This record gives sequence, C-alpha cells and structure tokens, in this order.
Amino acid sequence: MMVFTGNANPRLAEDICDYFHAPLNVVEVKTFSDGEIFVEIGENVRGRDVFIVQPTCTPVNDNLMELLLMADALRRSSARRITAVMPYYGYARQDRKVAPRVPISAKIVAEMLMVVGIRRVLTMDLHSGQIQGFFNIPVDNMYAAPVLLGDIKNNFDSDVVMVSPDAGGVERTRAFAKRLDVDLAIIDKRRERANVAEAMNVIGDVAGKSAILLDDMVDTAGTLCSAAAMLIEDGAKEVYAYCSHAVLSGPAVKRINDSMIKSLIVTNSIPLHGEAADCKKIRVLSISELLAKAIHCIHSEDSVSSLFV
Repeated sequence: MMVFTGNANPRLAEDICDYFHAPLNVVEVKTFSDGEIFVEIGENVRGRDVFIVQPTCTPVNDNLMELLLMADALRRSSARRITAVMPYYGYARQDRKVAPRVPISAKIVAEMLMVVGIRRVLTMDLHSGQIQGFFNIPVDNMYAAPVLLGDIKNNFDSDVVMVSPDAGGVERTRAFAKRLDVDLAIIDKRRERANVAEAMNVIGDVAGKSAILLDDMVDTAGTLCSAAAMLIEDGAKEVYAYCSHAVLSGPAVKRINDSMIKSLIVTNSIPLHGEAADCKKIRVLSISELLAKAIHCIHSEDSVSSLFV
C-alpha cells in the first residue's frame, strides 16, 4: 500500500500516514508560470495498491486537475489499483438539471476520474447520495458521524435539541437525534437563488435548550447564521453548529463572527486558511483516523461499513 497527496490537504495525508507509522510517499506536484500543472511520481509503484488523498476544495479546478494528473501518472507507472480518497467531493451540488441548459457537473467529474484510471473512490458525506450512481466503479461514501457524535457527547448534556437547517438535512439530523436520544427541530427555509437563503420559521420546540445545527457543509454561512438567529428568537438559550465540510467562501467567516452561533465545529476534510484559520468561533475535529481505518479496510478487502456499526 502506498499513499500520495497533492497540494489540497497535505496535512491530512500526513496524519493518515502517521496512523500507519509510515512516511507519505513522494510525488512532485508543481505549477509552471503559465498555470499548467506538472506531476512526477518519485517512487516505484509497479503492482502497488495506491491511494491519492486529495479533496477537491478551493481552488477546486487546480486540485481536481492535480488529482487527474497524479492518477494518470500512476496508471502509466503500472500501479495495480488506484483509489481516490476525496474527503470533500467538489461540484457535488451540481448533481441534477435545475434549468433547461445546464450541465450535471458532478457526473462530469465522475467520468473524468474513471477515464484516468481511478478504480475506487473513498469520500465523505456526499452532498447527494445519488452521486454514487454516476460512477461505474465502487464508491465508499463515509460519514463523519462517529467523530461529530463523539464530540457532542463529550461537550453537551441531554438538554439539547438537534436542528436541521433545511428540509434536505432532516434525515441526517434525525439519525443524530436518535443516537443522542434528544428532540429534533427543523428550519423551514426558502432559497431565493444560489448561495442566498432566507430562513422562515422553526418547526419544533427549542425553548430553553442548547440548539445544535447540523449540516453537511457550510459555504457562505448564510443558511446557518439565519437559522441561528431564528432559534434564538424562538427561545433557544445558545446555538452551536456542526458541519462536515468547511467550504467557508465569500463572507462566511465575517457572518459567523457576527452571528448568534457560539461555536462552529467542522472536520479537517478541507484545510482552513487565512481568516478562517484564525477565527476563534471555529473548532476543527480530525477525521484522519477514520479515513486511515477505511483505507486499511479497502487494502485488506475488509468491510468499510463495519466502521459505522
């Protein structure tokens, strides 16, 4: 087994390798002055089971291109099997036609990954589960739930309510509420256009409780901040938010700092940079051990789903 990484999240790849007590394997990934990406594998990979740790986060297109070129280089170097470890799958929100003349970008990314020789994908908390059907190869969609649930159990008592910020996240939030044996609430939200959300009202009783918002990702943070304000208006004593993927684009960090959210807890599927890394309200949980265990299961042909029993 060999683990490689591009420039998307090298720290996560190093943490995964630390779990195996093995060094990260050598690959040179650099950019020419005109923006073209150059990749060279620095070790013999013939007949090896290879894993590329590369979330396609910002800059999305650069990180995706790095992944494609690394996969092609490994295939041409006779690697036995190439698995793309993508804790965050970019373009996942463009998973269907929402207008007459638009692409299904999540499907295009899946096609590109298969064409360059990737034979398995390991990802986490896909925005839409049906994206797995865009692939003709095995896709393991893992969940950050064990890490997030463990943190909630360690930091909160039973006087909490799990809150879904929109109707689409109800199933995920209900599963958390069931595991924690607490109540469930839902924010009824109207989205006027992309990246702009207007929260309408709260369904459920949140008065006097610590409200925990749960979502798969936080992008511009408009949804979470509006939801937090509504929860406080409805009597919640404090609001926390848990998200798997900290995209945090545009005015997200400023909104979080100015919001009623006491703390935003995210995973390190996407590395934090700049003001996001310095934000006192954001706390990061590591998924490196969970990913390392999944990689070990794939390599040894064991069940990945056993990690979530």
